[in-house]
Amino acid sequence: MSETTTDLTLFEQLGGEAAVDAAVDAFYRKVLSDYRINRFFDGADMDTLAAKQKAFLTMAFGGPNNYSGKDMRDAHAKFVKMGLDDSHFDAVVEKLAETLIELGVSQELIAQVGAIAETTRADILGK
Repeated sequence: MSETTTDLTLFEQLGGEAAVDAAVDAFYRKVLSDYRINRFFDGADMDTLAAKQKAFLTMAFGGPNNYSGKDMRDAHAKFVKMGLDDSHFDAVVEKLAETLIELGVSQELIAQVGAIAETTRADILGK
């Protein structure tokens, strides 16, 4: 009996660890070049941040849970104080979708990723 795509986690459908790693690396290049949001990353250790993001997305997409970072509300509280709002969240999600499109991910899977991202909005924005 062969596996169908519905039997696979989103993590597996996206291509597993290698795909998440490639997506996060490309995503942060886009984020850092976007004037709307790059100020929130000034002085950040991007290697550490990318590693945490890879672990978080792997877990969020149904892969192995190796995430040990702060919860979303605590991790982003200082940015909310800097003015982080819905427009910034939307810009980040936009960059994520652009990255996935460039990597050849289907619209169906991009929609699933977007839906997962949306579940973090309130915590990230401290609402």
